[in-house]
Amino acid sequence: MSAFNKLMATRRAFLTDGGLETWLFFQQGFDAPEFAAVTLVDDPAARQALNTYFDHFLAIAEQADTGFVLDTNTWRGCTIWAEKLGVSAQELLAMSAKSVEFAKQIRSRWSSRVEPILINGVIGPADDGYRPGELLKAEAAEALHWPQIETFANAGTDMISAITITNIGEAVGIARGATKVGLPVVISFTAETDGRLPTGDLLGEAIEAVDSATDGAPAYYMINCAHPDHFRDAIAKGEAWISRIGGLRANASRLSHEELDESEELDQGDPVEFGHLHLDLAQLLPNLRVVGGCCGTDFRHVGCVSQELHLAHAV
Repeated sequence: MSAFNKLMATRRAFLTDGGLETWLFFQQGFDAPEFAAVTLVDDPAARQALNTYFDHFLAIAEQADTGFVLDTNTWRGCTIWAEKLGVSAQELLAMSAKSVEFAKQIRSRWSSRVEPILINGVIGPADDGYRPGELLKAEAAEALHWPQIETFANAGTDMISAITITNIGEAVGIARGATKVGLPVVISFTAETDGRLPTGDLLGEAIEAVDSATDGAPAYYMINCAHPDHFRDAIAKGEAWISRIGGLRANASRLSHEELDESEELDQGDPVEFGHLHLDLAQLLPNLRVVGGCCGTDFRHVGCVSQELHLAHAV
């Protein structure tokens, strides 16, 4: 059975990491334009920091006896960001390929202790992950993201995840592109404080629209970049689309995206409460497979989530 098939067949949620960019830039003091951690792939200090970062999460997975979804640090790897990052499109794609190799090196250090570890090629939005500008049609989105998707396929990722996606058209385009290269794809939507996408679409409407346009191509969907309180009511209704939610990457903070953008300090919330809230969410989501964190979270938050979910499973 392939590593991805093991993920899909699991009865215990795999773990993943937290808010990599907020940890790297706010807590560790690194700097890069546009929160582009991918540009630090050749920086020895950043690589050492990221090794330490992932070691924390993988140790939690080892203790919980779960698999792990290991993200590449490529959220700003779409070639549309190249000019803003001061590099060429080809240089940016080369950074994505190097990031996959870096993730494989981390996997090799942990493969005897955590199994399976899936290398997850991370794709970010072509625009702001909070406030999208021009909304891409599916065909344009597929063409725009295709170079990075192809790079991930050639580099040997196990899967692709599109994180902080704000709109239906871009989700459809990425899903179609991943299908063409034969890689499992996950779509993770950004949710606002009202549980809707930044475009105003309901989560359920967005999931159903992407499934309809792609013949159900995404392996599952995720919710990211919102506090659990922001989307709990949406999933508590128990509608059919809830079965398509397979992952959660919530924010530590209850602040809105606008408030987070304006804040000069990182709101890290309460890790223990964060864990408690995820136990409640897990009881509402019958097909939850992956849990981690988003903005403001680190190994403390994911550790509390893991303790709540996996102790409950063991009882």
